[in-house]
Amino acid sequence: MYDMKNMARLAEVERAAPAAMAAFHAFGDAVFADGALSRKTKELIAVAVALATQCPYCIEFHSRDARKAGAGDAELAEAALVAAAIKAGGAVTHAAHLFKLLRPNAGVAAK
Repeated sequence: MYDMKNMARLAEVERAAPAAMAAFHAFGDAVFADGALSRKTKELIAVAVALATQCPYCIEFHSRDARKAGAGDAELAEAALVAAAIKAGGAVTHAAHLFKLLRPNAGVAAK
């Protein structure tokens, strides 16, 4: 399913919904512009989010753009590990719900 050639088909979306796609592109341009965070930092965040959401298109686009913005191997590796830590943390913290679902009063301190 994943093939960067599929991105050419977005032209069909552009033709079918030009105003919405123009707004989407304008939003992306505004979000990734230098501001309180640099473009490089924003691209590193995007890499981490892309890895966490496992979107191969976003991984490719934002890894490339992070490199263009000056990100090196160590920065990309750390962004990847941040994504891994957040994904793992989400799994661990959601484990708190396991026992609540199985035993509604488990782990609740008596008042």
